[in-house]
Amino acid sequence: MLLLRMLISLTPDHGVRAVHSRMLATLLTACALGASPVVAQFAWVSHEWPSHAELQAQSSPTTSYDPLRATGSALAPIDLDVRDSKRNRTVPIRVYRPAARANAPVLIFSHGLGGSRTNNPYLGEHWAARGYVVVYIQHPGSDEDVWKDVRPLRRMAAMRRAASTENFLLRAADVPAVIGALTKWNAQHGHVLAGALDLTRLGMSGHSFGAVTTQAVSGQALPNGRTPYLDPRIRAAVIMSPSAPRNASASSAFGKVGLPWLLMTGTEDEAMIGDATVENRLSVYPALPAGRKYELVLHAAEHSAFGDRPLPGDKDGAKVANSLRKLAQLGAIRRFAE
Repeated sequence: MLLLRMLISLTPDHGVRAVHSRMLATLLTACALGASPVVAQFAWVSHEWPSHAELQAQSSPTTSYDPLRATGSALAPIDLDVRDSKRNRTVPIRVYRPAARANAPVLIFSHGLGGSRTNNPYLGEHWAARGYVVVYIQHPGSDEDVWKDVRPLRRMAAMRRAASTENFLLRAADVPAVIGALTKWNAQHGHVLAGALDLTRLGMSGHSFGAVTTQAVSGQALPNGRTPYLDPRIRAAVIMSPSAPRNASASSAFGKVGLPWLLMTGTEDEAMIGDATVENRLSVYPALPAGRKYELVLHAAEHSAFGDRPLPGDKDGAKVANSLRKLAQLGAIRRFAE
């Protein structure tokens, strides 16, 4: 398996244009994305690339692939609560489901600091329409309740307090609790999720604090080399705005990760809370073992590019540009998940 690291430039005026690629010529082999169709999706309005129709004409029936094409439809999402009696903790979840598929693969998503299970609906709707059950976890203690009832001038301080080790540990334990509940409900006659889930095909994803959560349960090591939060039921991870630890080297943290990881970041991906710089985020990919690792770097993308709402400090035009960036994200994620 070959490696892939791409930098994609997206602008409202010029659409999507690939400006740099590591091993772009081996894109098809590198991550099984399907080179021609994927480039067509990334460059559909750029005059520097062939048109989608031209690329499709060049592709054989066995290699043609459109990552944004929906093969089905999605049901309305449902909200459930996972009760973890061992921790005396209730974890809210939202579940997106495909309309016509039982025993479907499952993707779990962990929101960023101050988020909720209602965030990033574009991902849930996209994946569910393509045959996946998507489970959004809401993490009490680092969710929207941290700031919603706080005066605007005090919200940032409240958010900083919530970005704590205590909340990280709660988040890391929320994931196996949710997987356990899904396993129980899948086998429970009469439950709305009975028979709907194939938990042998389980992926994990998250953004920002959710990326930190995803890294922990998907193989990141502590400074002592242990991986106490790794959940062996997770088969792959999609990590948006990854970050390396402050108290250890990236190689010691990620050098023994055994799962396929797809990393997504931007050349201006810096959050107002925490000290993860662009250089820090880009240091994760080289530290992963050779093999099943992939990275999509979006030119000029800020931290909000992977969410569904603007953030303080966003530049003018970020909202428009982010809508284009989401097409690149969705195209890359779908084929990686398959």
